[in-house]
Amino acid sequence: MSNNMNLTEGKIRRTLVKLALPIMGTSFIQMAYNLTDIIWLGRLSTEAVAAAGTAGFFLWFASSLVMITQIGVGVNVAQCHGRNDLESAKKYISNGFQLDFLIAVMYSLFLFVFRHQIIGFFNLRNENVIKMAVEYLTIISIGVTFHFLNPIFSTTLNSSGNSITPFKANTIGLAANIIIDPVLIFGIGPMPSLGIKGAALATILSQFCVTVIFMSIGKIYGTIYSHVKLFTKPDLKIIRKIIKLGIPPFLQTGLHAAIGMIIAKIIAGFGPVAVAVQSIGSQIESLTWMTADGFSSAISAFTGQNYGAKKFERIKEGYRQGIQILGGIGILTTLLLIFGAEMLFTIFVPDDPAAIKEGVNYLRILGLSQFFMSIEIGTTGAFNGLGRTLPPTVNGVVLNVLRIPGALILSSTVLGLSGVWLSITISSILKGIILFIWFKIMLKHILTEV
Repeated sequence: MSNNMNLTEGKIRRTLVKLALPIMGTSFIQMAYNLTDIIWLGRLSTEAVAAAGTAGFFLWFASSLVMITQIGVGVNVAQCHGRNDLESAKKYISNGFQLDFLIAVMYSLFLFVFRHQIIGFFNLRNENVIKMAVEYLTIISIGVTFHFLNPIFSTTLNSSGNSITPFKANTIGLAANIIIDPVLIFGIGPMPSLGIKGAALATILSQFCVTVIFMSIGKIYGTIYSHVKLFTKPDLKIIRKIIKLGIPPFLQTGLHAAIGMIIAKIIAGFGPVAVAVQSIGSQIESLTWMTADGFSSAISAFTGQNYGAKKFERIKEGYRQGIQILGGIGILTTLLLIFGAEMLFTIFVPDDPAAIKEGVNYLRILGLSQFFMSIEIGTTGAFNGLGRTLPPTVNGVVLNVLRIPGALILSSTVLGLSGVWLSITISSILKGIILFIWFKIMLKHILTEV
């Protein structure tokens, strides 16, 4: 089985779209895991949604930890493919999996041991929500290793130009989650109702299913990662190269998650309904950033391969066409969130008018930033493909940190909770504008030097 694409040749727009569509599909599938949980938990109670949303911040932080390995492996594998150096690519993959597995085990232990203190940080002021959040996090902590491994399988194939296989594997996992979720949450026949614990267990079982599929594909078809052995001596030189590229995106995403937790603590002061609104609203809003993130991965692989092949004009044109597509996606999602806000939120909490009212407000304010968010995420992929992971980190860290004083100041005025949403929107708009200008300047310098 080989679906690998040579990204250094052929029509650029067709190549980008062909690579991006399955990656975007995979991103939507990851989003659908969370949406499935929230849709069913919304029928259980608003408190269950708030609990899952609170504990879910630590899956978000897990995704940032994954980026230490994911970006470093993805960029190097793409550039190795551009140079036709598959042996070096295999070394990066093998050492990347070793590093990723070590981080996963350490994070799993951290979540399990400190689960009560972690949830206590949010000061939720509702004993039932706290209890459910701890239950959810306990189960997630036990199976979080699969959440770490699957993105590395995917990125090794994406960087090779094969985005079809990760899409198929994750689709099967989603199907399993859709089937298992309501069964474990509400029970059926002899199966007891597990409530929020069922939602967490369904997520872990589905991720385990995807890991088994990736491993089976490697064994049967001899994919580029099939030679990996976790318990051989690592190459510290390669590990350092992976970490050097992966640390800046991790810091950006990890700090973003940490800031999200602080913002959530501010929101918790407005009550459980406000926490649930943020949990649901962020999942709906992820229609934009999951789509953009999928296309960003394609831009990163495209840029990486062409950088390795020293085709700099092709990089410039690929970025231009990629951003045009992402800008169009951003405009469409802006219109959807602004004009379809009530319809979208009613899907999740049909029987809670207070949550719907505040949810509509959330989506309409955040809807204003979707175009700029798409541009920022796509440009981050272009920076990553060049191996320049620091600029997106600096841009993201500075403006994400400013969300905290912005939220505190604006929410203390007559704006109330809307001030928190407005703070997030303003920072997203600025991030997109600044990073776009930064990349154009840097690309001009690269083209001048060659």
